[in-house]
Amino acid sequence: MHLVVKRKYMIFTHRKIDLGYEDLQAQTSKSGRTYETPTGKAYPSITTVLSILSEDSIRAWRKRVGEEEANKISHRASSRGTKVHSIIEDYLNNVQTNSYMPDIVASLTNIKPILDKRIEEIYGLEVPLYSDYLGVAGRCDCIAKFDGVPSILDFKTSRKKKKREWIHNYFAQGAAYAIMFEERTGMPIPNVVIIMDVDNDDPIVFKEHRDEWTNLLTDTIKKYKMRQK
Repeated sequence: MHLVVKRKYMIFTHRKIDLGYEDLQAQTSKSGRTYETPTGKAYPSITTVLSILSEDSIRAWRKRVGEEEANKISHRASSRGTKVHSIIEDYLNNVQTNSYMPDIVASLTNIKPILDKRIEEIYGLEVPLYSDYLGVAGRCDCIAKFDGVPSILDFKTSRKKKKREWIHNYFAQGAAYAIMFEERTGMPIPNVVIIMDVDNDDPIVFKEHRDEWTNLLTDTIKKYKMRQK
């Protein structure tokens, strides 16, 4: 069934792919987030696992700016990121977005031409996923056909433009979601797409092939599991 809402802009087509379950229960602690699978297994969040890739740079940044300022910046970024994700989800769900604050609407306006022109049918939003093969779980922003190819889409916000070499963890995370989704549904997802809203600048789109990032992904998962022993 397609949801259709009358409005003056793009209407997105949805084709939900059955996962065999509705959601995954999540628990958050000081050590990170875990998800419980339908069979009762507890898997770490892929975000928690991949955070070890950036821990050195984050530690150095916090030392440079000071803990108090770092906490303020992190809180603002997290709050903004959550709201931008919400407005994008509403927009892709064909829901009106005029209840958001102007700065959040501006973020949607910035990336809307990309969404309108390059996203075709949508297979799921905020999709709960897990992999017995990888031993991890997570929640994917969007799975859709992008530029004609089934893709994992991840939406990011940034105060400044980022270079490809700075965000390898984003690509590894997307590769994890692609593997999880194929394991759950049998549907291959070849591409990983990062759509980044940048303050006072044009948005950036990074498009990668999943297989380019599986080695980094599996190596990092092994490193994380070794730390838990």
